[in-house]
Amino acid sequence: MPIGRPTAAIELSEQEREILEQWARRPKTAQATALRARIVLGCAAGEYNGEIAKRLQVSLPTVGKWRSRFAKQRLQGLLDEPRPGAPRRITDAAVEAVLARTLEQSPRAATHWSTRSMARASGMSQSAVSRIWRAFALQPHRSQGFKLSRDPLFIDKVRDIVGLYMAPPERALVLSVDEKSQIQALERSQPLLPMRPGQAERRAHDYRRHGTTTLFAALDVASGFVLGDCHGRHRAKEFRRFLDLIDATTPANLELHLILDNYATHKTPAVKRWLAQHPRFHLHFTPTGGSWLNLVETWFSTLTNQRLRRGSFRGVRELVAAIREYLDEHNRSPRPFVWTKSADEILEKVGRFCQRISDSGH
Repeated sequence: MPIGRPTAAIELSEQEREILEQWARRPKTAQATALRARIVLGCAAGEYNGEIAKRLQVSLPTVGKWRSRFAKQRLQGLLDEPRPGAPRRITDAAVEAVLARTLEQSPRAATHWSTRSMARASGMSQSAVSRIWRAFALQPHRSQGFKLSRDPLFIDKVRDIVGLYMAPPERALVLSVDEKSQIQALERSQPLLPMRPGQAERRAHDYRRHGTTTLFAALDVASGFVLGDCHGRHRAKEFRRFLDLIDATTPANLELHLILDNYATHKTPAVKRWLAQHPRFHLHFTPTGGSWLNLVETWFSTLTNQRLRRGSFRGVRELVAAIREYLDEHNRSPRPFVWTKSADEILEKVGRFCQRISDSGH
């Protein structure tokens, strides 16, 4: 028994039927257009609206709508009508001009564009410039730093250090060693105003200086434990004392592999003589300009963010006490920084970056 009542029959020309069948079966056709084509083909086959609705799992009003649209406008009636709203006023050429100016030019007497300066230069509104930049993920106000090492042994040093991180030798400790020098004991000129609901912590912009200290630190790559000591100066003499501390606090039966940067105090004759007398110490130097390979730098960053940057210290003694307190708290439950990038992945990424620079035309 047919479902629903019949309506005016739809008759198709050979050309219309061919086009509708193509729309209905082509996988790249928009699904909405394909569904409308199937509805009309069902109508042309003499099916009732209810039968078509049940077979295609759509509502009766939907079938009636597209039957009626096709009867009045034929194939053109199955296409989407123009959307409401004002017609587009910014042409593709105007968008391209904004992109080219953003990427290839700088405004007069400034280093980068703002939405206001670009709007003045292009004759568009500020909101239009903002929409174009968002669409193409452009942020002229932001910049990031980079440093390419010119060390001729860059590849060998990367493979050496990354190998220590990812496959440390047996019966040995891998220690990431560095100094955080010139840590200033800064005292805010006025008391801090604590955070309140709806208001961030506030502090005075000016401060008094009370001297500096240098933190020598050795991060155990395997466990995350940090051995640290503060000194008033940053010389080879203090570095030798820190090496003595490492020697005294680590098991004597283990080899020690120290990852260091190329600071001059690490290579003085006095340090070399000390190392000759302590053969279990093996030094691995990061490439020139490649301090990012030293894991202890990551720990220095957390120390700065969590304890130093927003602190107020009335003297060097108070600053050193705060650093030691942070060290003790960290070492109660240390967690290692896990190195995940292989040497090949790092070198491939550096190679792509060098290619971008060489192709930039600068």
